Amino acid sequence: MMLVLIMAAMLWGIGAALGTPQRLRWGMIAILWLAVIGLHLVLPDAHPLRLATGESAALWLMLGGAAGVVLVYRAGLGRLRARAKQRAGATVSGGDTGRKPLFTEAELDRYARHIVLREIGGPGQKALKQARVLVIGAGGLGSPVLLYLAAAGVGVIGVIDDDEVDNSNLQRQVIHRDGDIGLPKVQSAAAAMQAQNPHITVRPYQRRLTPEIAAALFDEYDLVLDGTDNFETRYLVNATAVNLGIPLISGAMSQWEGQLSVFDPARGAPCYQCIFPEAPAPGLAPSCSEAGVLGPLPGVVGAMMAGEAIKIIIGAGEALRGKMLIYDALYGESRKIGLSPRENCPICGTKGESDDKSVAG
Repeated sequence: MMLVLIMAAMLWGIGAALGTPQRLRWGMIAILWLAVIGLHLVLPDAHPLRLATGESAALWLMLGGAAGVVLVYRAGLGRLRARAKQRAGATVSGGDTGRKPLFTEAELDRYARHIVLREIGGPGQKALKQARVLVIGAGGLGSPVLLYLAAAGVGVIGVIDDDEVDNSNLQRQVIHRDGDIGLPKVQSAAAAMQAQNPHITVRPYQRRLTPEIAAALFDEYDLVLDGTDNFETRYLVNATAVNLGIPLISGAMSQWEGQLSVFDPARGAPCYQCIFPEAPAPGLAPSCSEAGVLGPLPGVVGAMMAGEAIKIIIGAGEALRGKMLIYDALYGESRKIGLSPRENCPICGTKGESDDKSVAG
């Protein structure tokens, strides 16, 4: 067997020295492989040439099959990249108009798996790049939400949080690292997002969300995702989003269970306060620090929140408007329940289709 490998290496080396194209060199090695297979098929078992080339054709057939799989994979990957660039077309490249391309070659390659999806394509990736999304909280749910929105190519991502990274956060808040302990969470998150995707813009707001700044801040964005852990902020986020007609994706979790929904009264769905009219009494809804939470649970719920955001931005599928998805990690179960607007809701009881802010989906 070693003799054949040496001969293959010599063929490759001589071809390289003579400047022979790689395709021709691979062809020469393929002919050598076929010749060895032929020898094993026609010569008797004890023939010296069979003994010198591995005794059995089975090994060479397996080696050839493995090489074939690799070549087919590489060819398929090349076609996938070419198809992604072709489907992006004039929508993402500026066509023949002389305009600056919307996407660089590096971005087209980065988002190729998105662009080949029928529901996204070039127009959908363009919508993601032009989207402005605000994330409330850079903690457990905010971590996967921010990372996946950045990876997906959302053009402008705002994140507001007044907290600092603590050692106890690192069990579940995967956007932060041990070296980030003591840093503002928005600073740590922004650095991780820019490191993941330098083609996006991150706007960190190191402060607490208050009624005085909420409306002006939300008005700069098309979509809001809430991953906070206190009802005061949740009610403020909901009221502001409803007033501006902005879709709100809200998630929550405790111990082994998480939930998420899209609250969007401007498009016929209930708001957060329709479903939770009042904050629970103290002690009935303990925080994660009091009740505990499974480390991977925020990753599951946060990734689903990011998925809902992408669907809304590109107008694909069916978002969780008027529905709540509940995931039980302890038993590996999920269920979906219907939600209805509440007529006497003080926040959205008078809201309707006329309040619609321009967002796809």
